Amino acid sequence: MTVLYAVIAILIFGLLVAIHEFGHFSAAKLCGVRVEEFAVGMGPALWKKQKGETLYSLRAVPFGGYCAMTGEDGESDDPRAFGNQKVWKRLLILVAGSFNNFLLGFLIVLILQASTGLVPNDREIPVIGSFMEGCPYESADGLQAGDRFVSINGQPVKTYSEVRALLAEDGSYDFVLERNGKQLELRNFTIERRLYPGSDTPLIGFYFASYLKGGVGDHLRAAWDTTKGYVRLVWESLRMLVHGQVGVNDLAGPVGIVDMMATTGAQQETTADALWMIFSFGAFIAVNLAVMNMLPIPALDGGRVFLLLVTAVIEGVTRKKINPKYEGYIHAAGMVLLLALMAYVLLHDIIRLVTG
Repeated sequence: MTVLYAVIAILIFGLLVAIHEFGHFSAAKLCGVRVEEFAVGMGPALWKKQKGETLYSLRAVPFGGYCAMTGEDGESDDPRAFGNQKVWKRLLILVAGSFNNFLLGFLIVLILQASTGLVPNDREIPVIGSFMEGCPYESADGLQAGDRFVSINGQPVKTYSEVRALLAEDGSYDFVLERNGKQLELRNFTIERRLYPGSDTPLIGFYFASYLKGGVGDHLRAAWDTTKGYVRLVWESLRMLVHGQVGVNDLAGPVGIVDMMATTGAQQETTADALWMIFSFGAFIAVNLAVMNMLPIPALDGGRVFLLLVTAVIEGVTRKKINPKYEGYIHAAGMVLLLALMAYVLLHDIIRLVTG
């Protein structure tokens, strides 16, 4: 099964790259820029087809891809060249790849969460999730899993923290509950803390739900929160890298990422759980690619955006157009350094894979 999960991981990684490049491609077409080639993968071409002015190709190495536009790194007399477009069009094209990755990550999270019908109870909605073994409150005439506290002794409650505060002392309480869409009352309901199996201190006897059934809006909000959490995690990882808390040897390239995804899948008890974890991992990698590509580093989309804005300011002040070949030199130097880093990380991934 590990081989199967590795194949699925490779396909997901290839999809992430293809979606990124398709963002550049679709934005370029929308802005009227001439696209010479749209490639999925790198290396020798397995399949090529010329359609109109664009060559479409599928290449042997699934870890990569590109959208080659006329005049991308040099001067061109073609009015449809990338460098001859207005600044806002070039910005749109450059950020479209990362936008697609972020959107894909969000959609994967949304689909995974919506498939369960449940959303995290991060708003502390006071719904009973389960009871401790031997709890006397669970009965047809008492409390039931799924009950939502509406008020306690006439005081409305919105969160389970409020419920805990109002039930701080043992005694009799008047509850208004919501059950199956209807409200019911429990009067003079006695709450007494006691010891339950595995507990060292007297407890109230029930747990509040960690997940709840959610509607469309709930799922959208939950998926958005999870995706934002991925972004924060990426920034935290970058901070740790800058401050030396992690080193270059801790980085993982495509080989390392695929290996981690396949290993994670193989560690799950069922195929469904394995696929869930692999696609969750894929969503995080999608967001990771979106953030990393927008860093202001030459050869990355963020570096191109940064230099584009700097060039636009200089040209606006001096009223002179800067030869785009200079920007091309900067990106070429950045690409050499980036490829060297990628080669080092790839070698380190292979060594880790071989040595275990």
